[in-house]
Amino acid sequence: MAKDIEKYNKRGLQTSYVSVIVGISLVLFMLGMVIGTYLWFENLQNASKENIEIDLFFDPSLNNSDIKFIEQDLKKFEQIKEAWFVSPDRALEVFNDGNSEEINAIKEIYEGESPLPPSITFHPKASIATPEAIKTLKAELLAAYPNKITEINYNEQELENVNLGFLKAIYVFAILAFLLIIVAFAIINNTIRLSLYSKRFTIKTMQLVGAKPRFIRRPFLWHSILQGVISAILGMALLTGAFFVIESYFFSIDIDYTIMNLGILFGSLLALGSIISILSTWFALNKYLRKKLDDLY
Repeated sequence: MAKDIEKYNKRGLQTSYVSVIVGISLVLFMLGMVIGTYLWFENLQNASKENIEIDLFFDPSLNNSDIKFIEQDLKKFEQIKEAWFVSPDRALEVFNDGNSEEINAIKEIYEGESPLPPSITFHPKASIATPEAIKTLKAELLAAYPNKITEINYNEQELENVNLGFLKAIYVFAILAFLLIIVAFAIINNTIRLSLYSKRFTIKTMQLVGAKPRFIRRPFLWHSILQGVISAILGMALLTGAFFVIESYFFSIDIDYTIMNLGILFGSLLALGSIISILSTWFALNKYLRKKLDDLY
């Protein structure tokens, strides 16, 4: 009979451990979806920023060789991702969307020459693709090449829209993350408290025989860290499966994460899982440590 009771208690503890890990994993999965979506949106925004084209136009006295020399010089600027020389013929082709008939008609008017001047186009790095930073770069370029650059053109509205859209997204994701963390803490705290309920007499017995609170807490806290780590791994596995399904069935969505993004995502889940698990275990233990023996029944 005693063996059956011990076997039943052991099975109950194992079920409790599994339920805690499953509960934390599902909560971390939801948090991971929010964090992962934010990182994906940030990648899209960086790509949009680096697709902004800035055109430099030069004094007519400069020949193509001089402009190509400036092109090589611009590639050394840390704010510039890539720069390339645009010949008059290429500029005319872009201006007319590659319509050969219109291009030939224009060239006939100008005796076989393109009326557009040579220029340099470059993409800024995402880190400086803001209205203020671009204005600073514009002033720097004009100062670096006086009497050479006559005009710097870019779509200011497009630049503002890219940055404004991301700012709004930050507020939305911050609110969602905050609400989910509160819900996560409540769910995980309740789950861990229920799992510790079956050990309340063991905790009180250790306390009655003279064990210090620190000694009692130590194994439970280490176990909570292990639960957080296992839950983070399971949560990350669920996220990976979700991303694979989304890419497989929604062809318009391309989920492309860098190694750094994946590291941030897994690190966030690991940290959140461990911290929430430790805090919940700490509060639940303190509750039972403060209670009197008669209150445990």
